[in-house]
Amino acid sequence: MTPRVLVAGMGNDLCRDDGFGIVAARRFAETVMPEGVRVYEAGIGGIGLIQELMDGYEALIILDAIDRGGEPGTVYLLETQVPEIEELSADSRQGFVADMHYTVPSKALTLAQALDVLPPRVYILGCQPKDCGLGMGLSEPVEAGVAETVRRLGDLTARLTHGLVSARG
Repeated sequence: MTPRVLVAGMGNDLCRDDGFGIVAARRFAETVMPEGVRVYEAGIGGIGLIQELMDGYEALIILDAIDRGGEPGTVYLLETQVPEIEELSADSRQGFVADMHYTVPSKALTLAQALDVLPPRVYILGCQPKDCGLGMGLSEPVEAGVAETVRRLGDLTARLTHGLVSARG
């Protein structure tokens, strides 16, 4: 069986740099990808991502604009640890249940974990935004971050698919 890696572009392309994940996913989909990699445009619908994860994947890479206080266009690769829903406070669980669209990636991942569809390896490949105001198109530094992200994504998916094959023997 071919390893299955899902690359999910998240964000809102009507809010300038918040569309980073969507643009990066579209550009990556235009490249030659390793076998077993699927690109999915989640946009702001985390519930759709959860439904896609129900097909069964061994790794998930989320592409999204992330504010880490760095220079705009800086690309970050984060390996995530998703908390169990039982670890959340009562107030957090109540707010969690009230959000039926799960537009925030962390909420979508927590629900995916609760439903036992979250892959064992989850990464966020994100870019520091410059401008997330209303409008179309990425800022110049975030556009450069997309090019770097596509290169890094090619390397990461190749390593993941090779590693998943090697781990199976």
